[in-house]
Amino acid sequence: MGLKSNSMKDTLSELDIKVTKTQHSKLHEVDFNNLAFGSIFSDHMLVSDYINGTWQTPEVVPYQPLTLDPSSKIFHYGQSVFEGMKAYKDENGEMWLFRPYDNCKRLNISCKRLAIPELPEAFFMEGLKTLLKVDSDWIPTTPGSSLYIRPFVFATGKGFHASPAKEYKFIIATAPSGAYFSGKVKVLIEQKYSRSANGGVGYAKAGGNYAGQFYPTQLAIEKGYNQVIWTDDTSHEFIEEAGAMNIFARIGDTLITAPTSDRILDGITRKSLIEIAEKEGIAVEVRRFSVKELVAAAENGTLKELFGAGTAAVISPIAGFGYNGKDYDLPEQDDSYATKLKKIVTDIQYNRSKDPFGWRMKV
Repeated sequence: MGLKSNSMKDTLSELDIKVTKTQHSKLHEVDFNNLAFGSIFSDHMLVSDYINGTWQTPEVVPYQPLTLDPSSKIFHYGQSVFEGMKAYKDENGEMWLFRPYDNCKRLNISCKRLAIPELPEAFFMEGLKTLLKVDSDWIPTTPGSSLYIRPFVFATGKGFHASPAKEYKFIIATAPSGAYFSGKVKVLIEQKYSRSANGGVGYAKAGGNYAGQFYPTQLAIEKGYNQVIWTDDTSHEFIEEAGAMNIFARIGDTLITAPTSDRILDGITRKSLIEIAEKEGIAVEVRRFSVKELVAAAENGTLKELFGAGTAAVISPIAGFGYNGKDYDLPEQDDSYATKLKKIVTDIQYNRSKDPFGWRMKV
């Protein structure tokens, strides 16, 4: 029986969460030394349904397919949001999370924007911890690897009428993943298509945001690039994001990144890098910066680094970019900020260093 209150202050302990373990673990089938990103899935998942105006107490069940009615509103009106996070094991086998409350908060921000009922924090946090303890053996320990965690919510309520659903499903599924290496990435500055618009849902992690990126990215790939740099939706004059990541530019010895807005996701890696850089004495400017400024810096040699920031790769260095039919290559840096900042972040995540920010949480 689900809890009857839908208050964000609802309490829940792991003792309240029913666990049904799989009879057929796939763990022995997995080569943990050769893991692709997000393609092998752990034995269990957390599930909670929103029925009759309340979220039901979460349960841990075997990972399994879902059965949905063809009229489920997720298929027709796109009410779907998600998060991306990771669990890590240190050299002593202890499990850690990185800023999980931020993921929970952002999931609810996304839910609110898409008229999806918000989740009680305890359902997210206690449910996640229970799931990780059940599937702790799925957290890989090879260098650079982690357990990728995908919490998501979608509309299961039935009907073709264009209105918010009355029923939803919350799931947390996990996937052991190896080190994410993107190699030398070349990007194309987008001048026609937009990722999002003022007043839209760009700041939410809505599935449709990513679906809308695929076609322009495909066009860039056909031109020989790996990804696109998104610009503002009206003038296409200002740099906003890189693919599905936030973006940083190092001009001289200053890091520059765009401010969050209706259009730009409040990336957890992004804001972590800003705090770390400031603590390390690196000058950081959170402001609008233009394509014109980026090109000028590339031409006069002051553009030293360009990189994306996100959960999967932490930092993805950009080797060059294209604009108006011309390519600009970035030089290798002996004092790379990207390398330095990534090491500091990952050392905190894997419990290899002190955490002066209080971001790391033991499971």
